Amino acid sequence: MEQLLTIEKVLNNNVVIARHDAYKEVVLIGNGLGFNRKKGDVISFDHADKTFLLKDATEQEQYVNLIPYIDEDLIAFINDQLVYIEEHMGTELNEHIHVALTDHLSFAIKRIQQNMQFSNSFLFEIESLYPKEYQVAKGVVKAFQHHMDIVFPEGEIGFIALHIHSAVTDKSLRDINKDHALISRLTQLIEEGLNVDLTKDNVNYHRLIQHLHRAIDRIHQGESLGDENKLEALLKAEYPVCYNLAWKLIKVMQNQLKKPVDEAEVLYLTIHLQRLTHTN
Repeated sequence: MEQLLTIEKVLNNNVVIARHDAYKEVVLIGNGLGFNRKKGDVISFDHADKTFLLKDATEQEQYVNLIPYIDEDLIAFINDQLVYIEEHMGTELNEHIHVALTDHLSFAIKRIQQNMQFSNSFLFEIESLYPKEYQVAKGVVKAFQHHMDIVFPEGEIGFIALHIHSAVTDKSLRDINKDHALISRLTQLIEEGLNVDLTKDNVNYHRLIQHLHRAIDRIHQGESLGDENKLEALLKAEYPVCYNLAWKLIKVMQNQLKKPVDEAEVLYLTIHLQRLTHTN
């Protein structure tokens, strides 16, 4: 049965906001969808190439305010990329990516046009932590180059990957970036505490940030690693430098995340730190 909606606002020739009895306000996107249409007109879901809900009133307002300042062809192409992202990630994306990624990419294009340089200092870490999102983001960047003749700098792959990860996990970009900043701080403390130099392309650095990322995720989720009292006595006696440094790192995590940390994390972190000193 055909589902009909009532148009509430025509944003441009390709994007309209309509109301549905069940879904409430829906954003409809399609080539020429808004042409010659006005508020109060009835439209079918079938006419749209892409539909999404903006349940959050603030995000809907942001999207409505954003669209008039972006070229219609660019909006259509970005929405094609959102379909590409959803298909290749194999999961439904949080609605906030429609606002966040559209805003980000339009601004990134302006930076390129104005020859503004914008580096991504956490690019290696993003590729290491979110390999699937990174590969999909590379596909988006290639699509912009091939179809719109827009060449993004390599760092832009990382930024797009973060938006994808945020939409897949429902974590805000702000929280994701806070975790990255914490990992950077912990890595610096490890280098200083163990007197080691961990270059970013080194396998030890890769293993380290993977371990820290998993530990931070466990803290966020309140996961317990279990009781390891016997192992604690052994590690404390055999590797006192690594054991004490591990406790220091745990205290930093607690202060930064404002959450309790399972004491067993100290033991696994001690083992990881000892492997670093042994390798170096």
